Amino acid sequence: MENFNLHHITRPSSLKENAPLLILFHGYGSDENDLFSFATELPEELFIISVRAPYPMQPHGNAWYAINFDADQGKWSDNEQAIQSRDLIATFIDQVITNYPVNKDSVSLLGFSQGCILSYAVALTYPEKINNIIALSGYVNEDLFEVKDANAYKHLNFYCSHGSVDQVIPVDWARQAPKFLDALNIKNQFNEFPVGHGVAPQNFYELKSWLEHLL
Repeated sequence: MENFNLHHITRPSSLKENAPLLILFHGYGSDENDLFSFATELPEELFIISVRAPYPMQPHGNAWYAINFDADQGKWSDNEQAIQSRDLIATFIDQVITNYPVNKDSVSLLGFSQGCILSYAVALTYPEKINNIIALSGYVNEDLFEVKDANAYKHLNFYCSHGSVDQVIPVDWARQAPKFLDALNIKNQFNEFPVGHGVAPQNFYELKSWLEHLL
């Protein structure tokens, strides 16, 4: 993988060229194998890539950026690391388009939790690289990007979902996302499911259906 800045695994498309691309970004403390279990259930024309976050954790797992769980210190997320990861992902997308038979005009991101937060940041910083975003169990961290003119975002489409009893990321945080996207006239759909910090089966079937309608 000398041509790539991030470790990843792939599920090739049934199409030999110009395949729609879907990139998966796992949550804090996980790895590229986590969301890759979705791949077998998704449309075969998708070229699917699951990426490992750049910061190894002990004893295992990876993170896109450090999280400080001691609220007394005031700083919840390491935003500098998060911005570095945001830019690593943007470079990685360029590398994928150069090295794999994918369509640069059909790029979708799917992120869970920390991967979701990064997916928002990548799409809103580099909208020219992205078309569709599946944002699962995360929120919009406005410290990770500068808002552009709304015209830059007019082609974007978001599917956002959250567990209504999520104990890791409060559902109230996620509920701000559609308001934020609406204010920029960005097409979006937001749904809640009666689960904690995870993806319920009905949530998966809904995002799958949403994705299929875009292909």
